[in-house]
Amino acid sequence: MADEKPTDLLSQGRTAFERCQDAEKENRECALDDIRFSRLDDQWPETIVKQRSIEQRPCLTINKLPAFIRQVVNDARQNKPSIKVHPVDSGADPKTAEVINGLIRNIEYTSNADVAYDTAIEASVAGGFGYWRVGMDYAYDDTFDMDLSIDRVANQFAVYGDPDSMSADSSDWNVAFIVEPMRKADFEAKYAGKKNSDGDPVATDFESDAWSDAGAWLDDETVMIAEWWRREEVEREIVKCSNGYVYDKEEFEADPDLQAAVEAGVLQIVGSRTTKSHKVTQVIMSGADVLAVNDWPGRYIPIIPVYGDEIIVEGKRYLRSLIHSAKDAQRMFNYWRTTSTELVALAPRVPWIGRKGTFVSDADRWATANTTSHSYLEFDGEAPIRQPLDVGPAAGALQEALNASDDMKAIIGIYDASLGARSNETSGKAIMARQREGDVATFHFIDNLSRAIRHTGRILIDLIPKVYTDERVIRVLGEDGSPKSIKVNSGEPAPVIGKDGKPEVDDEGNPMLALHDLTAGKYDLTVTSGPSFTTRREEAAMQMTEFVRAFPDAAPVIGDILAMNLDWPGADEIAERLKAINPALKQQQGVPPEVQQMIQEGQQAIQELTQKVQALEADKSVDQFNAETQRIKVEGDLQNDHIKIQQDSETKLTAHALTVAQKADQARQQPPRPSGS
Repeated sequence: MADEKPTDLLSQGRTAFERCQDAEKENRECALDDIRFSRLDDQWPETIVKQRSIEQRPCLTINKLPAFIRQVVNDARQNKPSIKVHPVDSGADPKTAEVINGLIRNIEYTSNADVAYDTAIEASVAGGFGYWRVGMDYAYDDTFDMDLSIDRVANQFAVYGDPDSMSADSSDWNVAFIVEPMRKADFEAKYAGKKNSDGDPVATDFESDAWSDAGAWLDDETVMIAEWWRREEVEREIVKCSNGYVYDKEEFEADPDLQAAVEAGVLQIVGSRTTKSHKVTQVIMSGADVLAVNDWPGRYIPIIPVYGDEIIVEGKRYLRSLIHSAKDAQRMFNYWRTTSTELVALAPRVPWIGRKGTFVSDADRWATANTTSHSYLEFDGEAPIRQPLDVGPAAGALQEALNASDDMKAIIGIYDASLGARSNETSGKAIMARQREGDVATFHFIDNLSRAIRHTGRILIDLIPKVYTDERVIRVLGEDGSPKSIKVNSGEPAPVIGKDGKPEVDDEGNPMLALHDLTAGKYDLTVTSGPSFTTRREEAAMQMTEFVRAFPDAAPVIGDILAMNLDWPGADEIAERLKAINPALKQQQGVPPEVQQMIQEGQQAIQELTQKVQALEADKSVDQFNAETQRIKVEGDLQNDHIKIQQDSETKLTAHALTVAQKADQARQQPPRPSGS
């Protein structure tokens, strides 16, 4: 592509854009109409609005659709899918997979990926499709290290996907466009010397802006800029070396360390072959010039769609929103509510009737009795009679409005229970079952979000070995959001840092080491959907509290874990204090293996002494007084020994265990005998 002339690139880009635009025209028109209808209350045809305005008749819009949209979108926000990385081949390491998991969580945190996810799912529910993108930039202004990011695409209509794609997650995209306006002043500052469609004439086939049809928001101060992403299949040669690693031949030959190892005879090439891969390129263009050509290190176009309701008919993909089929029911609801309001408003005010001459007295007040509230009314002769209001037509219109409301619920699949309204269900189980029906009816939107996040993880796993290549210290986040710094690509094993921020040790007390090489091995991923960590923590705290109430003896053992899951001020400090007195942890931590063996021997000696006491009690030929004295003495010793074993500090534990063992030896050599036996 570097050898192609700018005019050729412009011509190819325009042709590719026209194909994408033609393929998406119907979906985009439908999405724009759905969004205007559901979110901007544009629900009455212009001709009817104009006619009713002339006749001074109302056009009420009582929009019930945003509640259905928020129900699905907020459900997705509460149950955010998360990426889990797993090692695949022998070159991958489980501990490095945990580091990659933490790195992806840090990428999501630093780039506000949750905003990108929420924007895309809301766009797909309301319009049928939404997008986000993966970006790459320098980590800081004064460094050469690169970082990845997940960026929001606020305008879903700025993206044009591959018209030949049939994949549910865009993994097969070979072309894509992002078309956005830029102010002329910003264009001249960023692309000095480059031409746009409104600049000086250029010797190309372009007489006008190639992207002028991409948006109606253009004005005299705006230039339309297009990012053209294209992916091409290429062949490359790979080599397998004696160390078991596989390298791209060009990268292998360009690496001075690898070449030095080959010259020294430490490393040999044991095999090579040609394989097919993909090359992704970003071309930034105005309507009349190529502004930049950038090579992308990954093999996927870094734009991820979130599709709504997908229907494929005769090879053509149709994308529909949640509320697309419910628009007619909403129109009917608006019409009948407007009609009922109009009938009641235009109905004659409740009139009074009486014999002739009844209203002679206080005639002015009687004449305005149907429009003004008077404190009293006087009449002549018999009292006037008030006529009842005929509400028959309005009642019929209200019934039709209720029917239209029920039609909306049936079409979308979300009923009153899912929206929080009271219904005939009385038990919690029945209410949850009805709510689950609404979740199942709209689950394909949530599932499409999971597919998009899975493809995002696939893109990140592909990019991480190519972006995080040098030795550096990166920040990773735990599942609970706790940060820690990890040194990667150092070539030397580093201590494994646990969730508590301290180095992990093996069963023998030795520090655990891991070689966190992000450039080696292959990794795969899975996506799990569920409540956020905060929600699950609150649920865990509630369930553990109920468990402790049912089983109080468990409180000393799980008290520190329960405190960690609470949101009290100082909950972490409380958890640390409970952890320090946890008997289960005290028994496991800080006790050498030889001391544990002595404790076991001491406990065995106590059991033997107990058996001897029982034997004395069973011996009928012994003097009762001496036997009772001896029994009390031995039992006292047993109780004292047991208390010491349980309560002595760790510094005195070894000496005490030895004392218990000595007592056991003495008991074996000189068993207690009562006098007179």
